[in-house]
Amino acid sequence: MGQYEQDSKELLRLVGGRENIAAVSHCMTRMRFVLGDPGKADVKGIEAMKVVKGSFTQAGQFQVIIGNTVAEFYNDFVKVAGIEGVSKDAVKQAAQQNQNVLQRAVAVIAEIFAPLIPAIICGGLILGFRNCIDQLALFENGTKTLVQISQFWAGMDSFLWLIGEAVFHMLPVGICWSVVKKMGGTQMLGIVLGLTLVSGQLLNAYAVATTPADKMPFWDFGYFTVHPLFQP
Repeated sequence: MGQYEQDSKELLRLVGGRENIAAVSHCMTRMRFVLGDPGKADVKGIEAMKVVKGSFTQAGQFQVIIGNTVAEFYNDFVKVAGIEGVSKDAVKQAAQQNQNVLQRAVAVIAEIFAPLIPAIICGGLILGFRNCIDQLALFENGTKTLVQISQFWAGMDSFLWLIGEAVFHMLPVGICWSVVKKMGGTQMLGIVLGLTLVSGQLLNAYAVATTPADKMPFWDFGYFTVHPLFQP
């Protein structure tokens, strides 16, 4: 056993024993528990341990802050407890049993949109930068923008719109892919669904108000017609 054998035995007792642990893992600084009955954990006793720097409950997980030595502590703990540790993803799945319906719904939405955040941030920064160079009249006594006085920045403004348009106009593709991935479906079918939503055959949302009713696209199946929705 390692140097944390006694502390591991104490923590095992305070979390309610081996039978109260549904899953356990660790991250950079914390032990992550999914407890069968969170009420059995002696939070005050755990936080009073010298090796523990704090604890909290989040997303159905009871997390105990150990610090930079958490990996060594974890190894001793699983040996003392006689249980096998699992991955953080497995802990997240097991933690759902301790979440109410609202918490589960929020967790699902967060997991769907989390992979899209980098692209959304990148697109937002690009559009913000474009607004600065093609909307702010800061030159020639406040009458012209940087794009109007520089061909280089005019070209850069046009090029950046290619990326910004791809991020936001094609965002339904990313959303459909992420939803299907979360639900365990075939990811390629999610991508196809997203591409369908942004197809050029659908009327652009901005053109709906200016397109006459008789010019609206539709599919004629002989017995009935279908008027497709516009692009999201």
